[in-house]
Amino acid sequence: MKNIKISFVINGKKEEREIPPNISLLKLLRDHLGLTGTKNGCEAGECGACTVLLDGRPVYACLVLAPKVDGKEIITIEGIGEEGKLHAVQKAFLAHGAVQCGFCTPGMILAAKALLDERPNPSRKEIEDAISGNLCRCTGYLQIVKAIEASGKGGKGEV
Repeated sequence: MKNIKISFVINGKKEEREIPPNISLLKLLRDHLGLTGTKNGCEAGECGACTVLLDGRPVYACLVLAPKVDGKEIITIEGIGEEGKLHAVQKAFLAHGAVQCGFCTPGMILAAKALLDERPNPSRKEIEDAISGNLCRCTGYLQIVKAIEASGKGGKGEV
């Protein structure tokens, strides 16, 4: 199978790659770009561990074929926050004990970021709906919801 050339913006940086046309965005991120913060959980779109933002919308990287990102912007967990400074949602997750084993954390944080970018003060129901596609194996949902609520207050991550 012949490789194809794609170009995209990843975490604010323009990239151009030649890739097999049948690989997933998850494999592109982890195996070709070394961005291992995006977790490989189920490869079936069931767990949300591989959630990233594609043009600002949360998607399961395991279900998106890499060629589909040509001309688009991708944000992974490595791309939020600023140099040496955590994003407000990351700070709130730490402050509220929303990080247990950490496997679901990158996907949860990106799903929360997408919600908060759209709705800075979401209701509990909106938060629950936004993270409903992300499974926490440690059942830390209460802390996760509280962290998202706290980071949404005024969009400043006040905890």
